[in-house]
Amino acid sequence: MSDQTQLIPGNSLITKTPEEGRALAVKMARLIIKITQPDAEIREKLRPNYANDAAMLIAIGQTVAAEFNTIAKANDYWK
Repeated sequence: MSDQTQLIPGNSLITKTPEEGRALAVKMARLIIKITQPDAEIREKLRPNYANDAAMLIAIGQTVAAEFNTIAKANDYWK
């Protein structure tokens, strides 16, 4: 893992709104992919594979949902 990649941007899961929380979840999911495959060229080559595979797209959605769940809990569900 790269020392320069911060997996939790701003080192906090606290957001003002659920919309900001969802955006953070998407960003964190993208960072997971970047850490898993640090070579940008390879990620670019792989993109058509998952862009056309419904199962892989669903898996990406599940990753974002898991991140969002964690963020929502950290924000006490914005109560």
